[in-house]
Amino acid sequence: MNLLEKLGLFALHRMDPEAAHGLSIKALNMGVTPTPGAVTSPRLRTTVAGLDLPNPVGLAAGFDKNAEVLGPLSRSGFGFIEVGAATPRPQPGNPKPRLFRLSEDKAAINRFGFNNEGMEAIASRLAKRPADAIIGLNLGANKDSEDRAADFARVLAHCGAHLDFATVNVSSPNTEKLRDLQGKDALSALLSGVVDTRDGLARRVPVFLKIAPDLSDEEVQDIAAVARETGIDAVIATNTTLSRDGLRSAHKGEAGGLSGAPLFEKSTRVLARLSQLLDGSVPLIGVGGISSAEQAYAKICAGASAVQLYTALVYGGISLAADIARELDQLLANDGFTNVAEAVGTKREDWL
Repeated sequence: MNLLEKLGLFALHRMDPEAAHGLSIKALNMGVTPTPGAVTSPRLRTTVAGLDLPNPVGLAAGFDKNAEVLGPLSRSGFGFIEVGAATPRPQPGNPKPRLFRLSEDKAAINRFGFNNEGMEAIASRLAKRPADAIIGLNLGANKDSEDRAADFARVLAHCGAHLDFATVNVSSPNTEKLRDLQGKDALSALLSGVVDTRDGLARRVPVFLKIAPDLSDEEVQDIAAVARETGIDAVIATNTTLSRDGLRSAHKGEAGGLSGAPLFEKSTRVLARLSQLLDGSVPLIGVGGISSAEQAYAKICAGASAVQLYTALVYGGISLAADIARELDQLLANDGFTNVAEAVGTKREDWL
């Protein structure tokens, strides 16, 4: 992190968190953030769900909700980028304040409620996307929809021509009863509808599923079974948690999903269990609490073929992605791996 980025973070942390995030989007658009370009090497390059990634460190959904900074993000060192969530119709989300910075815990709590400009505005920006980046869209459902399951397919049908992958997000805790769609029968029906829509596109788009960390072992087993049966291309483990164990910050009691450092162990255990159940049949993307190359590497060794981060950028700046990728290259080399894929799942038992 350079001096300018340190000063920027210092200033942003003295503002309302949501306003600070808006300024960070403006800073990216203005070109005043670090843009190292592609960070890659023969060791870092990998293929996940048919996507050729320059490195396995991705940006999680939620940072660029409306696909406003695709160009700058594509030059920020990420191996792949996920934007959204997008819903069929624009919606304002939940009342403010709805984002809370938990600095003592290196965490955040949000209850945004899928605030976004809707699939038409987002698709218009995706149509102008950088051609050399790997860009996916997190699919969401409108809060007042009469058929939430159909909303996911609608967004994919509208935006699919501009995507490299699409993620079905049924794991946000901030839309009432959305997580109910993670039940085996409901999830199977929903994913089958999305896959059918995908199969009708002119170009095949890999479909991912993002799950919650707050699942029983039986529910994780159901997720694994549905992933196999529906033919989805990857599972992202995990979204935010409702748990508040061990928090110290003043905002620890706020409603919403908790992300950041406290989520690391919980999400990694779910990841490892899914890896055990799926045994390589469906690739996994590890998310939750990553703020260092060591933690990214731990997720990979627990079973992830790639990883994503977001909340750590609040504390480490946008340059963190490139730093993690470069350091990950060295960690892989230190253990004698010639590529990322060789390391996947090698220490899974440590998390079971």
